[in-house]
Amino acid sequence: MNVIDKARELGQLIQADERYAAYCKAKDANDKDEELQQLIGEFQTKRVELNTEMSKDNRSAERLTALDDEIKSLYGTIMANKNMAAYNEAKNAMDHMLNQINMVITCSANGDDPMTCPTEPSGCSGSCASCGGCG
Repeated sequence: MNVIDKARELGQLIQADERYAAYCKAKDANDKDEELQQLIGEFQTKRVELNTEMSKDNRSAERLTALDDEIKSLYGTIMANKNMAAYNEAKNAMDHMLNQINMVITCSANGDDPMTCPTEPSGCSGSCASCGGCG
């Protein structure tokens, strides 16, 4: 078995994990929530309107403020939606798992023992250029 085969095996394990299942379920619920999708559409439209207004030479400060207020209000409503809250929680759990996996892979690629590589950051800036190694 080669490295790519093991990566595919890891992919299968990720998809079998409860965090992946929760993420997929939450994403599906978001996609099917018509009210939420309408709000997201309105939010995106208002962002385009704001960008258009900002690019004008004779932009209106009142219009910019009004659009900014509308965007903030829509964002608050979107984030308060129960499906969006569940999605964010599930996505955060998935991201955390993927970050842990990445830490083990990165530290292993840097020559550290894969069995003792940390799964949580220990003051890591994320830049390997200024790093003496993981762990």
